[in-house]
Amino acid sequence: MLGMKNEDLTQHEVILALGSNLGDRLAVLQAAVRALKPYVSVEACSPVYETTPAYVTDQPLFLNAVIKGTTALDPRGLLFTVKNIERELGRRPTFRYGPRVIDIDIIFYDQLVMHTPELSIPHPLMTERAFVLKPLADIDPQKIHPILNKSAASLLQMLAASDPMQAIKGTLPCS
Repeated sequence: MLGMKNEDLTQHEVILALGSNLGDRLAVLQAAVRALKPYVSVEACSPVYETTPAYVTDQPLFLNAVIKGTTALDPRGLLFTVKNIERELGRRPTFRYGPRVIDIDIIFYDQLVMHTPELSIPHPLMTERAFVLKPLADIDPQKIHPILNKSAASLLQMLAASDPMQAIKGTLPCS
């Protein structure tokens, strides 16, 4: 079993961002969604976008997407689960912001605000990342950031990203 499930079966809304820039990027994103399904009831998948790397730019282009769903896992259980899925799909430690087979970030967990050494929710860098905000706005434009009290659509408008994002023809196995 990848993650630890709560005894409490309360379902929590989660939004996860997925990215890949090594190997068969689309196949890896699709495999990640399938691997998440025992733990997250996936309700919506954004289009998949090809994006330029952020922070460390000398690396291959990324494919990025966002999924929305519900889980009975608590935040730490969800983190444990996504990190195990990343390892199972071939992610290996590299340098910060470096190339990776798969990256799964917890963007939102209900309207929770938490900061621990291993996990911050909402994701602290999401507001500077068009590759998160654009797919998020595609599937839930009215999603409110619990700290900034602004919608995903308005956060995307405020970003004024100069990096064009290209939607690709591939899709994620949402249903």
